[in-house]
Amino acid sequence: MTTGPAGHAAAPPTVVGRRVLVKVPATSANLGPGFDTLGIALSLYDELVVTATPGAGVAVHVTGVGAGEVPTDSSNLVVQAIVYAFEALGQEVPGLELRATNAIPHGRGLGSSAAAIVSGIMAAKGLLEGIVEVDASTLLRLATELEGHPDNVAPALFGGLTIAWTTSEGPSHKRLLVHRGVSPVVFVPESTLSTKLARSLQPASVPHEDATFNVSRSALLVAALIQSPELLLAATEDRLHQSYRASAMPETDVLIRMLRDAGLAAVVSGAGPSLLVLGSDPAQRLFAASLVDEHSVSTWRALMLAVDLKGATVVPHPVETTSVPPS
Repeated sequence: MTTGPAGHAAAPPTVVGRRVLVKVPATSANLGPGFDTLGIALSLYDELVVTATPGAGVAVHVTGVGAGEVPTDSSNLVVQAIVYAFEALGQEVPGLELRATNAIPHGRGLGSSAAAIVSGIMAAKGLLEGIVEVDASTLLRLATELEGHPDNVAPALFGGLTIAWTTSEGPSHKRLLVHRGVSPVVFVPESTLSTKLARSLQPASVPHEDATFNVSRSALLVAALIQSPELLLAATEDRLHQSYRASAMPETDVLIRMLRDAGLAAVVSGAGPSLLVLGSDPAQRLFAASLVDEHSVSTWRALMLAVDLKGATVVPHPVETTSVPPS
């Protein structure tokens, strides 16, 4: 038994008073043919400072994307993820103060909900450091249970290119390093699209020929992303989901067709309506931006991003103290 001064038993560690800083990248899932399987982490981040406070209250402050729109009470998705992780790990939930600085667009296919869930799971991991050890498989399991599928939460957690799959024992992933020549650019429209609506547009079954087509392109895409970027145009062809969802995002569809006709590997980012171009060199990003600017009928914001290599991070964050000026 651990003892303190004068032989008294040491108090068990507590999370109250702890503060952590969490940083989570945006993600783009599917990447064309890799439906519900492939995802990539991108250098656009939500940041979160979480303090464990006495009692059971919740205070949420949001700046940046979602400010004035997302809930600031216990229904906030980040709060729900923290609570879920604490309870799943058998720990008492403390009071919570959250300060979120968001940059990932909401409802546009860049993994904002996955980022919120991963932020909460990582915050719980950081607050419980030294009390409960949370390994990578547990992080993925908890995040997948909340998100419903692992294709966005895996790259958000681990960075790089991830292949995610689910077995009877739970979700798994393989992280791969992306070839340094791969140059992503994301085009973000003003409009949004719910993932639920996008999924509802897909048929329950597809022709055998289309399934075989996507299997070959998914295998080729992994090779293109890690070794042979010159194959990205062929490797990003898809017959499983993009054409079925096109009616919900007509301008996205038109721009993707135009970009692909110009030789660029353009795909729907996640459920859309943003579109992702995977350039084989940086010059292709500038070419893509000029084409979108020329042919779009509404406003699209071009984000020249890198592939994030770290994934989500959590570190202790010092609690401010009031200093007394010298007399």
